[in-house]
Amino acid sequence: MPDRIRATVWGENVHERKNAIVAQVYPDGMHDCIADGLREDAALEVRAATLQEAEHGLTKSVLAETDVLLWWGHAAHGEVADTVVERVLGRVWEGMGFIALHSAHYSKIFKRLMGTSCSLTWREAGERERLWVCNPGHRIARGIEPSFEIENTEMYGEPFAIPPPDEIVFLSWFEGGEVFRSGCTWKRGNGKIFYFRPGHETYPIYFHPVVRQVLRNAVHWAAPDGRPWIDSCPNIPIDQAHEKLVAKGPKLHKEGEKGFR
Repeated sequence: MPDRIRATVWGENVHERKNAIVAQVYPDGMHDCIADGLREDAALEVRAATLQEAEHGLTKSVLAETDVLLWWGHAAHGEVADTVVERVLGRVWEGMGFIALHSAHYSKIFKRLMGTSCSLTWREAGERERLWVCNPGHRIARGIEPSFEIENTEMYGEPFAIPPPDEIVFLSWFEGGEVFRSGCTWKRGNGKIFYFRPGHETYPIYFHPVVRQVLRNAVHWAAPDGRPWIDSCPNIPIDQAHEKLVAKGPKLHKEGEKGFR
C-alpha cells in the first residue's frame, strides 16, 4: 500500500448544474466540496470523478489506483452504467474501501453490495439532527464528541432495509422524533464498507467540520489492510502444487482450461 491513502470522490453532479439552490450552496459541486474536506488530511491523496466523464470517471486504471471510493448520488442512479457498477463491485471484493453517502443508499452499487432494497422513510423539512456516537472506540469516531448536531437536514427514518450491520457507529435522532442508523459498517469480500447518512443537497452539510472529520476518519478505516484479493477463481496446475502430487481418476476439465470450475 502507498504511503498516502488514495481516495476517489465520485459524484453524479446533476443537482448542482440544474438546481439554483444547490448550485449556490455547492458552486464547485458536492464532489469537490467532499474532496476538499478530505484534502485537509495530508495523509490522503484525493481525486474527484463525475457521472458525466467517460466511463463516469471510473476507468479500470482509476479504480486500480483507488484505495477508498466515496460515492454520492441521488437523481441519476439509473444512469450509472452496469459495466461500471460491476467494475466497482469487483474492486470492493479485492479490497478497495467503499463509503456510501446519504442518498447513495439507493445507488446500484450499494444495493448490489447489500443484497437488499435499502429503502427507508424520509422527510424534507430542514429539521435538526443529532448524531450520537454508539462506539467511541471505533476508528471512524476518533476525535468525535459523544454527539454532534446538524442544524438543518433531510430526515431519514427507520425501517432501513439493510442487512444487519457489522457495527453501528452513529445513530441519529431528528427533530420530528424519528431515529436512524446513520453510520454502519460491513465487509464484503476483502473490502470494508461504511454508510454515512448526512449530506442533503440544499444544506451545507459537507462544509460541517465534524462531518468532514468523520469522512476523513472513515477513509483511514476503509483503506485496504493488505494486498488485493484477486477474485478470479484461478486453476492451480498439478506441477505447481506445494506438495508432490499425482493425478488420480478422470477429470472434467481439460489441461490448461480457464474459467470457473
